[in-house]
Amino acid sequence: MSALIGVGLGVLAGSGVLLAVAGTPMARKPTLEDRLGPYLRDAPRPSRLLAQHDALTPFPTLERILRPVLGDAMAFIERWVGGVASVRKRLEQLGGDMTVEQFRAEQVIWGGFGLAAALLLAVLQLLGDGASPISLLGAAVAFTVGGVLGRDRWLTKQVNAREERMLEEFPTIAELLALAVTAGEGPVGALERVNRISAGELSKELGRALSEARAGASLVQALDGIARRTSLAPLARFVDGVAIAVERGTPLAEVLRAQAVDVREAGKRLLLESAGKREIGMMVPVVFFVLPITIVFALFPGFYGLSLSTS
Repeated sequence: MSALIGVGLGVLAGSGVLLAVAGTPMARKPTLEDRLGPYLRDAPRPSRLLAQHDALTPFPTLERILRPVLGDAMAFIERWVGGVASVRKRLEQLGGDMTVEQFRAEQVIWGGFGLAAALLLAVLQLLGDGASPISLLGAAVAFTVGGVLGRDRWLTKQVNAREERMLEEFPTIAELLALAVTAGEGPVGALERVNRISAGELSKELGRALSEARAGASLVQALDGIARRTSLAPLARFVDGVAIAVERGTPLAEVLRAQAVDVREAGKRLLLESAGKREIGMMVPVVFFVLPITIVFALFPGFYGLSLSTS
């Protein structure tokens, strides 16, 4: 027991010494920018200690203290996990202001929580019967990697949940747009009216598209941005229908109503498919729990009567 504690303290002290030595200016390898920057820059570069940085985590003070370590951890995750394009695509689908750097910082934090949980488990094991150092090291690696990958999985679940809400809101938004167009509004006016009176994820996307249209983009290009930021086929068909209606002068209200009906029918089909899959799952408790208990209740009085008659 005492030997394991001594080994753990020795490893911790050695890691601290290595980190301190690696962080000294003599141990740092200068980059190409550091070597050529003073000769190519007109004004001297200000001190990095005085530079203002945007907070990447909910703990800005602690982040400024641990920024070098946090930056190295983010670079390590970026190098080994990769997938920058996939992360950027999902962040755009999420519709928030989070950047890839902030997401990587949150992955570092989740990995740190996993490592802290592994260390707590190691302490409990050492205070108990003890455990082998290899198993403790494996648990630390598994918990840390699980925290990093868990944040990535949670981002995917957030994107899927947001797109499900957008799909639920789409028929109502499409019918409101059809009513506004039928009442005499133009496409842009109908979008502005519906955006004012509605709330939800799809309404936020419509507001973003309207902002892009006011900035100089055409209505079709602005709506096409919604289709690019999502992976929903009904929204892509909605953009195509609006583009065709605007370019060729076809009745936009009828197109919107038809798309709303199609989305509702697709929702009904998904419900029927989900019900069919759940029906098989519901057979498990019926066959293995309810049916045996029913048979026992049906046969027990007969067996009990036979036992009394034989006795």
